[in-house]
Amino acid sequence: MSYFSNNSWWWPYVFILVGGFAATDFWRFLGVYLGGKISEDSDVLVLVRTMATALVAAVIGNLIVFPGGALAHTSPALRVAAAALGFAAYLISGKRMIIGILAAELILVLGLQLAL
Repeated sequence: MSYFSNNSWWWPYVFILVGGFAATDFWRFLGVYLGGKISEDSDVLVLVRTMATALVAAVIGNLIVFPGGALAHTSPALRVAAAALGFAAYLISGKRMIIGILAAELILVLGLQLAL
């Protein structure tokens, strides 16, 4: 069974839903099932948290260095400044993630408006 095996209008939606479920939700359910049985300080869970943090950092770094879409129209200095100041806002606010995200987005929006 492949993406092109059915010509119905609904087939691409079903294919994406099934493929998306198989790729992500299985692991989420497994994590929820096993997460209650693993100690929060265990080496396995520390490794999982470390890998998840590294993946998020890699995605953010990739967006800064190799941006796409509307972000590609910003200067590298603006992208780096937004990330750095957003991280500073995160630390100053007592590690509240929403504050860091909103600060970085505000800096990007203001930078884009000033460039126009």
